[in-house]
Amino acid sequence: MDVTTGSSSLFWRESAPLILASKSAGRRLALLNSGVPFESIPADVDERAIEANLGGADADAIALALARAKALAISANGRLVLGADQVASCDGRIFGKPANMADAGALLRFLSGRRHRLHSAMALARDGAVIFETVGLADLTMRTLSDAFIAAYLEAVGEQALTSAGAYQIEGLGAQLFSNVEGDHWTIMGLPLLALLDALRREGALLS
Repeated sequence: MDVTTGSSSLFWRESAPLILASKSAGRRLALLNSGVPFESIPADVDERAIEANLGGADADAIALALARAKALAISANGRLVLGADQVASCDGRIFGKPANMADAGALLRFLSGRRHRLHSAMALARDGAVIFETVGLADLTMRTLSDAFIAAYLEAVGEQALTSAGAYQIEGLGAQLFSNVEGDHWTIMGLPLLALLDALRREGALLS
């Protein structure tokens, strides 16, 4: 199992670091920069099966179910575990990570010129029980993209396009896709960070 460790923190009050049940670079960076010590231990869950079992659930419910499943898959031995996931919605459609590069291209063509919403869920668990969960929302307007731009963008980012809802990372070349963004930076990157820090303080894991 791939385990990475974040920086230590003068504010952390737990005896062991937070476990991040994800390999997301954006979430790891958010925790690292905010001074929360963590270990990254990606949860082995079947996201497609979870989504299929939810039937006609809305985007918030899907994102929360995925975040809960990831947190609970790792939760044990008194450690605090953070699970997180993100889905997007637009014009009645709900979508997560593209399955392949052709799917990524089709998704970008669909989102071109439209406004979509990101639903970034997080679940905090300890000893097999969820102790806090929430969904952060952000609205993004994608500019009208030419087929040539979509092809060049996908060639540049490669399979990174398959690692996040919407086929982009806005902190990188994905910034070129947008004309307007409404929502906080961390939610767009997949983690409602301020809500997480507040929950950790209430749990006594962070200095108040």
